[in-house]
Amino acid sequence: MAYDAVVLVSFGGPEGPDDVLPFLQNVTRGRGIPPQRLAEVAEHYQHFGGVSPINEQCRELLAAIRADFASHGLDLPVYWGNRNWKPMLADTVAQMRDDGVRRALAFVTSAYGGYSSCRQYQEDIVAARAAVGPDAPAIEKLRQFWDHPGFVEPHIDAVRAALAQLDPARRDSTRLVFTAHSVPVSMADSAGPHGGRYTAQLAETARLVHAAAAPDLPYELVWQSRSGPPHMPWLEPDINDHLAALAEQGVTGVVVSPIGFVSDHLEVVWDLDTEALDTAKQLGLDFVRAATPGTDPRFVTMVRELVRERIDPAGASPRRRLGELPMWDTCPTVCCVPPRRPS
Repeated sequence: MAYDAVVLVSFGGPEGPDDVLPFLQNVTRGRGIPPQRLAEVAEHYQHFGGVSPINEQCRELLAAIRADFASHGLDLPVYWGNRNWKPMLADTVAQMRDDGVRRALAFVTSAYGGYSSCRQYQEDIVAARAAVGPDAPAIEKLRQFWDHPGFVEPHIDAVRAALAQLDPARRDSTRLVFTAHSVPVSMADSAGPHGGRYTAQLAETARLVHAAAAPDLPYELVWQSRSGPPHMPWLEPDINDHLAALAEQGVTGVVVSPIGFVSDHLEVVWDLDTEALDTAKQLGLDFVRAATPGTDPRFVTMVRELVRERIDPAGASPRRRLGELPMWDTCPTVCCVPPRRPS
């Protein structure tokens, strides 16, 4: 099929103090999040002047993708729209329509399968097209990229660089900790066509990074950034609880690698660089947080490769991947059944 544009689709974030609460209301609409939890999360944003790093990071990624496309002869305009804050996806889709775009590919800044990490983005694309009307361009999401070298290799190098900051004499008591956004257990169980795909993909990425970066060190995959009501089971252990358990085991230092994220947005700079770092200090643990891919050239190249996979003749662009889990271009309709929302 012929495509005439690419759209970068991301989560979005506030860019000033007055944006914080409306943004959080967009994010949590229909989820039954208690007001006190919203106020708590809003304070995290206010700690950084009410500005999430994610929008500026998307601007940098957008510029890098456009430059990469141009230098490699990929003549497709690249747009940007967010799920939860300006530029809103529906506004971007309207601009694409006005520019004459008829069929586009969407690169979503989430590497994994699951309701909140994949299907919800697709639902928002459908909603944005419906808001624009019958002349809205068709938009197809590119495949998940949890095991693409352009995503995995920057994480590998980041772990190596982080380990180099710790005392090599205490390597035997150093641990590697991978983190990703916690989700409700019911959502994790329903991820993918047969369930469990979110946790399986994350476990695969953790295995790949560990094997290349620090195969001699024990490692665990743990969770962060829980936001749901306390009575609902979510994936555990939380990063802070895990750090306490490591300290009890005699661990002296940790490298934390946020493989669940593509850039250093708020859930990295607050939940890890602030809260988890503070926990580690209280426990007497040396703590280094590994970087995320951001605009690493390999990650930017990956976007072009994913586009080429879809637009080039079959077999013309090899599908680079490191993992062993099944992979597909188009998610089956039975994937990642939406969670039941509170009435």
